Amino acid sequence: MEFRYLGNSGLKVSAITYGNWLTHGSQVENETAVGCVRAALDSGITSFDTADVYANTVAEKVLGKALKGQRRESLEVFTKVFGPTGPKGPNDSGLSRKHILESIDGSLQRLKTDYVDLYQAHRYDVETPLEETMQAFADVVRQGKALYIGVSEWTADQLRAGHALATDLNIQLISNQPQYSMLWRVIEAEVEPVSRELGISQIVWSPIAQGVLTGKYKPGSALPKGSRATDEKGGAKMIERFMTPEVLASVQELNPIAKELDLDLAQLAIAWVLRNSNVASAIIGASRPEQVTANAKAAGVTLSEETQSRIDAVLGHLAEYNPARTHEQSPKSRET
Repeated sequence: MEFRYLGNSGLKVSAITYGNWLTHGSQVENETAVGCVRAALDSGITSFDTADVYANTVAEKVLGKALKGQRRESLEVFTKVFGPTGPKGPNDSGLSRKHILESIDGSLQRLKTDYVDLYQAHRYDVETPLEETMQAFADVVRQGKALYIGVSEWTADQLRAGHALATDLNIQLISNQPQYSMLWRVIEAEVEPVSRELGISQIVWSPIAQGVLTGKYKPGSALPKGSRATDEKGGAKMIERFMTPEVLASVQELNPIAKELDLDLAQLAIAWVLRNSNVASAIIGASRPEQVTANAKAAGVTLSEETQSRIDAVLGHLAEYNPARTHEQSPKSRET
């Protein structure tokens, strides 16, 4: 396993982070979820990402159980706050002081830990003054309940404003968690340059484009049973933008490149995001332990400039680059 510094800090994280969005507490049984976490640990993964909103708090409970008995100091545990939890009352979402201070206590209890290494604003809250949000995060850090602060899917302007306030409050805002893959490159134009300037790293989610970059979806073929594309609870909607005949056919053209490197397509896709020096870690999810073991092997893989050029020739023209997508997909209220 490769380890990288997270932002302009002394904290190192594993280049592969195990995340339990859409799996623990919902799509896979708890016993399998625990097996996936153990496979991650066996693969050298030390960083684990979750959120209170995942499965309405159940995912945090499952992760806490799965990590029980591990040396806490040897792990980096990340969670997030923003989305609606509990009975979803008027103050059960967002980044108000009330919700942040109540949510961190709930997360720590479910995760069975005294602190999280990274506490992240899951989205930007347009209904709460940023000053209030950052002051609440500062208090969480000073109380010893979180060591560092991060955000997820913030625009370049939001990152700049949040970082300035964090600096004034003497806390470290060191990470952003955006979607990033061969097919979704919207951070490259604005978010990444600003992040480099401010000392913020990316912890990227969906490096295999919700499974599309594994090559399991083939043009003209039936969808694999139990796959994300058949999940009517939300997975199918998220993946539909990539499920075009042109994209699916082009993904198959990556097979010769992967085989030359003794990789499968998922490993190639993860190695591709990790080639970016602003990416500290790529989040992988799994429904089976063997998926974790296989994908973790992407850590430490070096892609030559020639290989990157060949990948761009296959998929570059199909990728989304528009930086406005981050703002367009951001919640317009706490409830969305």
